[in-house]
Amino acid sequence: MRRAIELAGRGVGTTSPNPMVGAVVLDSAGAAVGEGFHVRPGGEHAEALALAAAGGRARGGTCVVTLEPCNHTGRTGPCVGALLAAGVVRVVYAVTDPTPLAGGGAAALLAAGVQVEGGLLAEEAELVNEAWLTYVRAGRPFVTWKYAASLDGRTAAADGSSRWITSSEARADAHRLRAESDAVLIGSGTVLADDPHLAVRKAELTRRQPWRVVLDSAARTPPGARMLDEVAPTLVLTGPEQADGPRAQALRAAGAEVVGVPAAAGGPGLDLKAVLAVLAEREIVSVLLEGGATLAGSFLTARLIDRVVGYVAPVLIGGDGLAALAGPGAPAIDAAMRFRLDAITAIGPDVRLVARPIHGGEG
Repeated sequence: MRRAIELAGRGVGTTSPNPMVGAVVLDSAGAAVGEGFHVRPGGEHAEALALAAAGGRARGGTCVVTLEPCNHTGRTGPCVGALLAAGVVRVVYAVTDPTPLAGGGAAALLAAGVQVEGGLLAEEAELVNEAWLTYVRAGRPFVTWKYAASLDGRTAAADGSSRWITSSEARADAHRLRAESDAVLIGSGTVLADDPHLAVRKAELTRRQPWRVVLDSAARTPPGARMLDEVAPTLVLTGPEQADGPRAQALRAAGAEVVGVPAAAGGPGLDLKAVLAVLAEREIVSVLLEGGATLAGSFLTARLIDRVVGYVAPVLIGGDGLAALAGPGAPAIDAAMRFRLDAITAIGPDVRLVARPIHGGEG
């Protein structure tokens, strides 16, 4: 199963809106004779690839797979049928498929006389597939907040300069994170201050380009912004009253899709749950927050951050340097949102921290 989980992870950045799945086929003596992983929507599922690699050696054997085999015909045939046709007598899976359409594979296999076991290394398998599982279970994209800061939590000096707090190694790793995401999300303030392009630049990372999404309640994004090109799709989310105005029309003429979203209740900006609903409608499974402190603070306040990836450099800025987070924050320490620190990795001279909320985000 650990090998199957490793294989599943190879599909990161290419399988959306499908899950990442890995499979290993064992022969009747327990030797591994085939393996596979899902690569892209419309492509063969992991079980089918593993069975093809195993050939006749799969008969009387076992299929070990990270997600319950599907029992429906979509772009490809059902994996349950492929397993039965191959003569597999035992299936072991990690995570039950939560989708109404594809689920039920375990029951169908049992009814056909196949021995089925579920839940093996489920926690490890869920972690690999956390974005898709959040998308299916909560009906919204999985949100990662990425930031780069000094040891004292500053993202820029008092004059606004921030190039470069972290090293080239950390920036390259952050770029990989962008390439693995379905969408990169920023606020209009970042557009006006930095005019970012937001596309994946390195050829070896560019298996597909993520959506570029701007939260722009007042439609301030200039029609000449760098992100308004044909390299990747650009979506500007603005207030309902601006969605049909002249600024929105100019953005559409420049190549952007513009959609009106309700305002946040009792505060400035847009309703973030409505924002994520718009993205989910476009089958965006994972979102990377690359905006400033205000945007990150809004998502934190709404309890919509599922993972934090922080790049911390061994430098102290102090003074009036810009903080990583803005917004109301916790009124007292016992109201602070607690995270579990899952990984600490040296990246060049810097450190990458990966943390997830202890109680999970709200859907």
